[in-house]
Amino acid sequence: QVQLAESGGGLVQAGGSLRLSCAASGSIFRINTAGWYRQAPGTQRELVATITTDGTTNYAYSVKGRFTISRDNAKNTVYLQMNSLKPEDTAVYYCNANLERLSSGFYYSPRDYWGQGTQVTVSS
Repeated sequence: QVQLAESGGGLVQAGGSLRLSCAASGSIFRINTAGWYRQAPGTQRELVATITTDGTTNYAYSVKGRFTISRDNAKNTVYLQMNSLKPEDTAVYYCNANLERLSSGFYYSPRDYWGQGTQVTVSS
C-alpha cells in the first residue's frame, strides 16, 4: 500500500512562513503529478499548487508569488514553501499524488492518493 504523510503545519502570525512536507512511502513505482490542496471550514477543497514529473508548476491565483511547490524524486517527497501568509490561508492542507505502484511483481496503473491533512492557522 501507499501512505502520504504530511508535516509542517501549525500556527503562525500573518506575514510569517511555513514549509509543508509530504513524504510518500510504500510500493511506489513512480510519482506523476503531485500537489497541495486546502479546505477551510464550510468551503470546498481547492487546489493550491501542482507539480509535474518534469517540474512544471501551477498555482492558484491567490497564492502566486507567495507559495512555492517543489519535489525531491529521490525521497518521494513534495514540499510547499508558504511565505507572506495571510489569515485567509488558514485551512487544512492536503497532499495529493498521482502515482503508480509495483508490488510483488504486479504493476498497478496510476491513481490518486491523499494524505490525512495538516492544519495551517494564520493569526492576524
